[in-house]
Amino acid sequence: MPELSVAIVTADNEQRAILQVMVDGTSVAQVVYSGTTYPAVANDPLVHRIQGMRPNVILVDIPTETAIPALRAIELFQQEVPNCALFAIGSLVHPQVIVGAMRAGAREYIERPTTTTDLLEAFVRLTASQRKQEPQVNRGIAFAVINAKGGSGATTVAVNLALALQAEHGGVALVDMAPLGHAALHLNLKPIFGLRDAISNLHRMDSSLLESFMTRHSGGLSVLAGSNQPQVTEVSSAEYARLFDLLANHYRYVVVDVSTRFDAAARLVCSLTKTVLLVAHADVASLWSAGRVQQHLSDAGIREQLVLVLNRFRKIPGFSEAEAETASGLKLFWKIPNQYFAVSSAIDRGVPLMQQSHTEIARSFHGLAIRLTENDIEVKRSAWSLFKTV
Repeated sequence: MPELSVAIVTADNEQRAILQVMVDGTSVAQVVYSGTTYPAVANDPLVHRIQGMRPNVILVDIPTETAIPALRAIELFQQEVPNCALFAIGSLVHPQVIVGAMRAGAREYIERPTTTTDLLEAFVRLTASQRKQEPQVNRGIAFAVINAKGGSGATTVAVNLALALQAEHGGVALVDMAPLGHAALHLNLKPIFGLRDAISNLHRMDSSLLESFMTRHSGGLSVLAGSNQPQVTEVSSAEYARLFDLLANHYRYVVVDVSTRFDAAARLVCSLTKTVLLVAHADVASLWSAGRVQQHLSDAGIREQLVLVLNRFRKIPGFSEAEAETASGLKLFWKIPNQYFAVSSAIDRGVPLMQQSHTEIARSFHGLAIRLTENDIEVKRSAWSLFKTV
């Protein structure tokens, strides 16, 4: 069922029809009103009509020829429908129009002509920000792990972080979104079903069916395996949004291995997570790539939750952590020690590092899990309860 209700206001009947199809195509929103006139005064019947419908979002289309009526409409809706999010759709050619729309009260400014993906990403940003403001006691927390460049170690980090969270808290799912999935190999699993099977069955998905697509590791971790063939068919961003909503309602923590995937679906999933771990090495090429990936995600509205993780870290004379932060544009969140041979051996044998708990690198992943969950309300409550019973 669509989560958001949307009103469309435009002066162009063709644009009205196009936007209606696109909004409904996101699968997370539905149109409850669409019209081809702009209100000019507060007591305009259109304002009263939209007030009565109480939409979550009002899309105001700004014509290329004249922006003034649309900007006035945004200002009126901001005053008269204050609990509704205002999204402006217009050309990016005129900066003064963009500034005018944002000053009038628009929360988002979406390029015209727009796409279903553009709308979906804006809707997801809205719902994600709303959820951050509400208690999330019964909803899981997601973390994404993405490479600065190929071979940085995102899968190793994702697998061992998921195992560390499972050992500490339980109820953890690992989702392999890589173009060619390797997480199952790291865990020595032979999955029968995986991510694509789950997405193909979204129309009938419930908790029991979701569980049936997961592969269970001996440590209790639930794994939604990635593709074992290079992907040839496209999966819409809307389908990923629906799947991750189900995962967040079923698992306490969800770790997503994004690896080197940078498409619209990857950006959308990153926007749904609490923290995005950008994994890089302490070398020029890797940190340069981290800066480019950071900019790519930031341009899509994913900036606040981005942090830098340095993998295979070792102290290098003349290199400072501040330089890594400057090059990547991110705060350094965690350092994973350089134990290349231990890591490669663990992958070859299918025995993850977290199952070798006596090692320094395993302790590092355990510390990363603690750092990521230190502000989790449920974790704090459990610790407090434990303390009180001693």
